[in-house]
Amino acid sequence: MVSFGSKALPLRRLGGIMGDEDNSHKRSRKKMGMSRKPDKQSNSFDANVNKNGSGRGSQRQSDWETQRSVVRKQVDPETTKYFSEIANLIESNEVDMEERSVVCGNALEEARGKEFELATDYYLSHTMQTLLEGCDVNSLCSFLRSCAKDFPSIAMDRSGSHVAETAIKSLSQHLQDNDVYSVIEDTLNAICKVIVKNPGDLMCDCYGSHVLRSLLSLFKGVPLDSSEFNRRKSSSVLAERLNFKASRADTDISPQAVQGFPGLLDFLVSGMSKCIQNNIKTMQVDQYSSLVLQSALKLLAGDEEKLLQIIPILIGCTSEEILEGDSIKTTKARNILYLMKETAFSHLMEVALEVAPEVLYNEMFTKVFRNSLFELSSHHCGNFVIQALISHAGSQDQMEVIWEELGSKFKDLLKMGKSGVIASLIAASQRLHIYEHKCCEALATAVHSSNESSTCIVPRILFLDSYFYCEEKSNWNWPSGAKMHVMGSLILQGVFRFQNEFIQPFITSITSLNADNILEAAKDSGGARVIEAFLSSDASAKLKRRLIMKLRGHFGELSLQSSGSFTVEKCFTVGNISLREAIASELLTVQSELWNTKQGPHLMRKLDVDGFAARPDQWRSRQESKQSTFNEFYSTFGSSETKPSKNSSFLSDDSKKTSQPNKINQMREEIAHLQASPAPFLSTTGFKRKPNKPEKSSKKFARNSADEDVPKVKKNKSKNIVTDEGTSQSMDKAEKKRHREDVLPKSPKKLKR
Repeated sequence: MVSFGSKALPLRRLGGIMGDEDNSHKRSRKKMGMSRKPDKQSNSFDANVNKNGSGRGSQRQSDWETQRSVVRKQVDPETTKYFSEIANLIESNEVDMEERSVVCGNALEEARGKEFELATDYYLSHTMQTLLEGCDVNSLCSFLRSCAKDFPSIAMDRSGSHVAETAIKSLSQHLQDNDVYSVIEDTLNAICKVIVKNPGDLMCDCYGSHVLRSLLSLFKGVPLDSSEFNRRKSSSVLAERLNFKASRADTDISPQAVQGFPGLLDFLVSGMSKCIQNNIKTMQVDQYSSLVLQSALKLLAGDEEKLLQIIPILIGCTSEEILEGDSIKTTKARNILYLMKETAFSHLMEVALEVAPEVLYNEMFTKVFRNSLFELSSHHCGNFVIQALISHAGSQDQMEVIWEELGSKFKDLLKMGKSGVIASLIAASQRLHIYEHKCCEALATAVHSSNESSTCIVPRILFLDSYFYCEEKSNWNWPSGAKMHVMGSLILQGVFRFQNEFIQPFITSITSLNADNILEAAKDSGGARVIEAFLSSDASAKLKRRLIMKLRGHFGELSLQSSGSFTVEKCFTVGNISLREAIASELLTVQSELWNTKQGPHLMRKLDVDGFAARPDQWRSRQESKQSTFNEFYSTFGSSETKPSKNSSFLSDDSKKTSQPNKINQMREEIAHLQASPAPFLSTTGFKRKPNKPEKSSKKFARNSADEDVPKVKKNKSKNIVTDEGTSQSMDKAEKKRHREDVLPKSPKKLKR
């Protein structure tokens, strides 16, 4: 029996405490062999401590054996019994929150001198996590200071790494109280002093690297559960490169959710830099150190002084050479090119190019990449570096160099499956306003010959692999039922953002598709986005309506699909009154099923299907009034530089005129009157009989796209004019979610290295 105050507790088996572990945390480590399952070949839980390989697959890891030998003593039975009882007590919920903090603090006090053994024990480590989460800040800091000398060894253990990260996360949560800042800073300083003596151990360890990245985030003040820095998805990176979302360089990349420790960040990064210099060959190609360095570079983005110190070290140079104008030596440039064909270093260079100061980017562009762009673009790792290089080109002069080397290689790159380079080149051309027409011409030429009709262009880009793998390309046909090419669809989305005169062959091709092919494209997540991009393009309203007409009879079917519902909404926005009426009629036939989908309630409300069913004449009148009001609004606020067809097919020619400030007040009154009408377009009338659940779920699928009923030039000011407040607040979230799920798949096969 173990006593806690007046309570005597029987010894019970350690039950569900293992289930308390954060499942998402466990899943994030599974792919890297970081789950806690013990080795089948070992009967001891400390068998995993101090294995030089640490599960790493790189043969070069044998060169890194500086980790000091640590032998963990077995936890004695009495201590095991004590902490098992503690676990059962907390799990039983027999103590309130105030008592829980005291119990956790007392238990951690009992762990003094045994922190390493307890934290690295497979079962008891779960209990230690629970205690670190439930104790007060003084007990937490006392525990960490006591085990500071063993912190690296704990962090590099399969179980101990979870304990270390839990402690770091708990510190982050306590930082919300400014009064404890100095106590936490002293604790972290003690740990940091131990780490910087030999940071390479942690950097090159599959478990320790995770802990080190969490420490870096804490020092910067970045939320530890943020994926922006530590586990940034390829879809997010791709969206920036293809101009689908603002670059992090143009936004606040490090929201200060908690107070950071800039001095400790500098101290740790400085120690890491010295370690890299002494072990440069190992660090450049180690996959785990690469992850740590990527996180460090992202956290230092915008700090040119720090970046000019660390990035040159990574490529084997010094900041003095860069600042003094000394060129990167030819031998070093060759070595850098060779390293960029290594997976770990190529990932590191992508981030380095993203955050590099202009002077450093220009030096690398000129001395390393120039005259080697096609060679690297052809490599399965190097092509990702070239995509990053192109995406961050900052001048038309650099774009001219890129075009000179790659402009004539579109077909070769597509044959090799390096379509990401083409997509980045098209996006950069659009962003820098150079070679736009030539990019479109080169892409069209790459997929069809001069003696072929341009109608085949869009289908071949939608199925890039199928077309280029076909031996008899002249006999290639639309592969019905096949999945559309992810990057091919992204390329077409970028193409339809060019001016109308540059993309005539692509417009002809997509409008020439038969109804079956258009429907199949609309059912594919990538193909649906291409259709939406075309409907948002500068093509004429007549051509857009021609394509929409081919989907008649299938709007109800499409609305039941997550991606197809957005296409239906876009068709409704672009269509004239008769097409809108046809779409509403088709949705009315599937309204019972549509209400049971997560996207249905939003679509039903956006199109006011219930209003159409109840009073068709009034619905039609509201649509005409809304259209008329919007035409006048756009005529007033639109500019000569903004094309009316970019946002809607029903805009009049008057919208091309310059803005007229003297009508602003009148327009505001008219729009306000429209919103205040008894049955506005986004009215919730007719929804009272529906349960609350569908209404809530519709918020997830509300979408505020720049090419909706609101002109781009005044999007921020007008999005609350066109929709009600609740819908406008939820639209951004839905657009991001749909962007992740439908446009940029989580792990497209063609993006893997």
